[in-house]
Amino acid sequence: MEADFWLARWREEQTGFHQQRVTPLLMKYWPALELAPGCRVLVPLCGKSLDMIWLAEQGHQVLGIELAQQPIEQFFAENNLQPTVHETPEGTHYRGGNIELICGDIFGITAQTLATCQGAYDRAALVALPPDMRRRYATHVYGQLAPDYRGLLLTLDYEQNEMDGPPFAVCDTEVQGLYAGHSHARLIDQRSILEKEPKFKERGLTRLDTLVYRLEADR
Repeated sequence: MEADFWLARWREEQTGFHQQRVTPLLMKYWPALELAPGCRVLVPLCGKSLDMIWLAEQGHQVLGIELAQQPIEQFFAENNLQPTVHETPEGTHYRGGNIELICGDIFGITAQTLATCQGAYDRAALVALPPDMRRRYATHVYGQLAPDYRGLLLTLDYEQNEMDGPPFAVCDTEVQGLYAGHSHARLIDQRSILEKEPKFKERGLTRLDTLVYRLEADR
């Protein structure tokens, strides 16, 4: 989506995608990645997700990328963190404890920065992007992470003609195509969540699944 779309969503507080808890699937599947404490974990299009607090509590150095300034400032305020702030060509960097958030465009994050990330967690980025941006995103981000990176990807699968995104439907076939060439995406969980998400049922969906992938470098 265009940058103005997401900036407007935050400005108008149309942020139903923000969860008030840590994602249970993250807590269930992240430990199996066996990433060493202290390694850097990328969280693209992070918003003010509480998942970053949980990842930091596991001992990781968290690097979140977010286009809008508002959720970044809210994240630090709501979690009682006082960040230091500095500017680089990538954007405005906010650092508090072992969490660093860059207010900037994910496509403006350099290969040098991405290569420092041994882990990645994507709950909200891939499903937020329209089809024509997904391949560029997957190649730019996952094709430039550390050569031994491991990560977790969550997507949604539904009949796209029943509802306009975002969040968009990203099925297994598309995931495999997007990540081929630089990553191995292994589907480790798929579950129906329509009954737990009445707002999507009200929008006309007849099926809604969450898909969970373990990602590993394949290069």
